[in-house]
Amino acid sequence: MCLLGAWAGVGLAHAGALEDVQAKKQVRVCIWPDYFGISYRDPKTRQLSGIDVDMAKLLADDLKVELQFVDSSFSRLVEDLTQSRCDIAMFAIGITPQRLQHLRFTKPHLASDIMAITTKSNRRIQNWSDIDAPTTVVAVAKGTLHESVMKSRLQHAELKVLDTPGAREQEVESGRADVFMTDYPFSQRMLKTTDWARLVTPPSTYHITPYAWAVKPGEEPWLERVNQFLIKSKNNGSLKQAAQRHGLTPIVLLD
Repeated sequence: MCLLGAWAGVGLAHAGALEDVQAKKQVRVCIWPDYFGISYRDPKTRQLSGIDVDMAKLLADDLKVELQFVDSSFSRLVEDLTQSRCDIAMFAIGITPQRLQHLRFTKPHLASDIMAITTKSNRRIQNWSDIDAPTTVVAVAKGTLHESVMKSRLQHAELKVLDTPGAREQEVESGRADVFMTDYPFSQRMLKTTDWARLVTPPSTYHITPYAWAVKPGEEPWLERVNQFLIKSKNNGSLKQAAQRHGLTPIVLLD
């Protein structure tokens, strides 16, 4: 039996996202276009690149449909999916308890610990242990997993929640904040594209989060179809190759 045909039949019975994608011959993929290595739009060329950009293209090919990218963000993620502005979100979305209340996730394809970015000129923040201090200001972006994790972890430092990732960078560069919390892909962007950023890593595992793609609840046939594609991509090496292209081999999950 053809698995694609079998799942297409289930989709017809439920009249859900899988049927819509097949009927329109188009899959709409939400991305956050400022996520270096994941779904990044170059400000000069306007070209998209990243592991999830590559995987979205392969997903569309696997479905034999056209691909449309839809700009989103972590703060708009739930609304964009539940309001059907896109069929799936593919920008390395951390699987957190808060998001599990509103979304359904594929099997994870990446996993990253939390890291910190400070400035080369900041003398107080030398090691991870310097971060949670009474005089330290820690910046996080609203809606990211770092917001919820740091709210529960910090005991002494001041936590500053900012509307955009760009704002947290500006706070640190200007000295209004000491560090901002991020993950492996975004930390690599800061090191490669700025001359002021310095990476601070935990001495041991701090809070590793699995990353996956997300759909709205009630779309089990669609979710299963995407999981089939992901499993195939792990088995045939295409996910590994995409991770290598974008410098993400240390955090890719191939099992």
